[in-house]
Amino acid sequence: MDVEIPPAWERITLHSLSGVILVVGAPDTGKSTFARYLYRRLHEYHERVAFVDGDMGQATLGPPTTMTLALGKPGDDTFPPTGPCYRTFVGDVSPRRHMLPTVVGAHKLVRKARGEGATVIVFDTTGLVNPAYGGGELKRAKVELLRPTVVVGIQRRSELEHLLVPLRRSRRTRVVDLPASRAARRREVPIRQEHRVTRFRYYFEGAHTLEIAWQHLAVFPAPIFTPHRLLALEDSAGFTLALGIVTASDPVRNTITLYTPLPSLAEVDAIRLGDLALNPHTFHETRL
Repeated sequence: MDVEIPPAWERITLHSLSGVILVVGAPDTGKSTFARYLYRRLHEYHERVAFVDGDMGQATLGPPTTMTLALGKPGDDTFPPTGPCYRTFVGDVSPRRHMLPTVVGAHKLVRKARGEGATVIVFDTTGLVNPAYGGGELKRAKVELLRPTVVVGIQRRSELEHLLVPLRRSRRTRVVDLPASRAARRREVPIRQEHRVTRFRYYFEGAHTLEIAWQHLAVFPAPIFTPHRLLALEDSAGFTLALGIVTASDPVRNTITLYTPLPSLAEVDAIRLGDLALNPHTFHETRL
């Protein structure tokens, strides 16, 4: 990796790590960089390593609004992982109003990783840690549901103590404390927004229009097809096959037209609506 590796990272004993490794930190602490470093190093001790990109706002393995599981091939520590990928749709770029889809999606991805034979799963979480906005409850719910063997807490001062203090006193998991990387730089809101625009534009490159007779599919939570609404097309297991943007709706014929990279509807079992409108020309988002 072409990044500065802090000495504290290199002092972590890696050979004993297995199961779910939950990486927690506020934005711009080096959390995601550490998670990728850990993923690559764990290939020295495990045949099958999985990585979950759980940050739907600043996603690196998939489009914003989604969380992605990527499985590494045995002996290949390349990042992004070159094995199969699975994705769940949160429907927004923040978990604040979408706590349940976030924890349900996290559980589905970890369960899938285990089913695919991964013996260690690096889970890079969102940067939402402020207890005033539900960050503490969200992280505690993930700990209870995913049962991580280790929680890695990366903090500048004491912004994670509300989560880490009780975990340090419990035998449910082991806590590894790390300081924020000095190489990490704060990114202001406009920069984060531009990152999402770039990721959406990349994802929809080569997309086309596709008409769907939606009455033959499950629609969650209800068939309200607002213009430019972002949605997910899911398979029968609830994993995201592709995202789509509503460009037209015909309530008489019960059809919608989507702008999507999905080539066909062969495996589509359900439509899951998000809470964002996405301009298909500029890829700027608007909350519905």
